Amino acid sequence: MRMVSLEVALMLKLQPAAEETSTAVTLLDWYDLDLELILVLERPVPCMDLIDYSNSIGYHLPVDEAKTIVKQLVDALIEVHSKGVFHRDIKLDNILIETDTDVPRVRLIDFGCGTFLSEGTYSTVQGTVAYICPEWFLYRCYRAEPSTVWQLGVVLFVLLQGQYPFSGKEEISFEDPDVSGYFSSECKAFLLSCLEKSPEDRPTLEELKHHPWLI
Repeated sequence: MRMVSLEVALMLKLQPAAEETSTAVTLLDWYDLDLELILVLERPVPCMDLIDYSNSIGYHLPVDEAKTIVKQLVDALIEVHSKGVFHRDIKLDNILIETDTDVPRVRLIDFGCGTFLSEGTYSTVQGTVAYICPEWFLYRCYRAEPSTVWQLGVVLFVLLQGQYPFSGKEEISFEDPDVSGYFSSECKAFLLSCLEKSPEDRPTLEELKHHPWLI
């Protein structure tokens, strides 16, 4: 047995088997220096994070391109959860886009806020305020899948509209997002279902995978 940091333990759980691929970037090696931890990670080339990728195209992404990315992201999150890992900080900064193919490929990075997946509730604050689900501000607890779906909704909103859906915890807790009338009814339904205030009303990742907008 060897004691390792939680982040290393999570990334080891996500390591692909031989001849498999992983959506999460691969941990190649690590060095525990007591006061700091050095991770040696796979670096896909060429790539850029989703913020830079979106900015390189314009104020926001075309709907079809946002759909391609979100469809991959749903599959990626299902994969991560299936291996017992809860990322807990899904945001544009933590999504890499490989750009060497006709269809951009999604990769997940930075599991520093992550933890092991469970069916119960969590009472440790999530990563980034703009992506935090309303139940945290209201009840100081949340569950893994509903909060992940909420963060996915925030990512999609930013990709489509070039801004965050909410400004501050009051709006996150009580206000409805202002979704453009430009999008199709299926697109709006997908987005708004992710941003339901009640975690019980949000779809599961598997339900999102089969949503009419992504099929």
